[in-house]
Amino acid sequence: MGPRGHRWGPGRGWGGHGKGRGRGGWQQADLPDADDASAWFAGRLPDGWFTESPVVVVDREEITVVGTLPALEGTFDDDAGRAAAEAGRISRFREDTRDERIEIARQAEHRYGRKVAWGAKLGGTEQLFTTLSVPVMTRLRQEERLVLDTLVDAGVARSRSEALAWAVRLVGEHAEQWLSELREAMAKVDDLRAQGPEL
Repeated sequence: MGPRGHRWGPGRGWGGHGKGRGRGGWQQADLPDADDASAWFAGRLPDGWFTESPVVVVDREEITVVGTLPALEGTFDDDAGRAAAEAGRISRFREDTRDERIEIARQAEHRYGRKVAWGAKLGGTEQLFTTLSVPVMTRLRQEERLVLDTLVDAGVARSRSEALAWAVRLVGEHAEQWLSELREAMAKVDDLRAQGPEL
């Protein structure tokens, strides 16, 4: 499929391929393939944790799993009260599921060779519990690393540091739209490469 480290919605998405653009063409890194991570977590998580399949995001270092909690019952005096209740419920979920999440993360880290971070969403509140901050040129969160890795995978830049400099110059209104088009084009190239010529 396409480049590593793209956002997955429930049930499907881009995977963490671990591919890198080196001299002489494409090379496969030592990272295990993470194309099935979304399905694996959907099947591995206990019933009742989330109301739908979690959103899974993968890059070379980290897998982030964010699930939606069941809606709160009752009424609240104002938005601040509802937000406080949502934050409290997320906090309770974090404490109640800690041991199970640690075990699931251990299994996933063994399977995919990446650290696992967790998060939960309820109403208008979303919290990430612990996420990696990986040194590149500066410390970047996963969403920022994904942009750099897309540029490297596409051959636009030779390294994350070069991709960062390029991305700063690119910043503009349609940057995300352009990256989406680039990912789609790369996925088509991967498909054609897998098919090979008909002899």
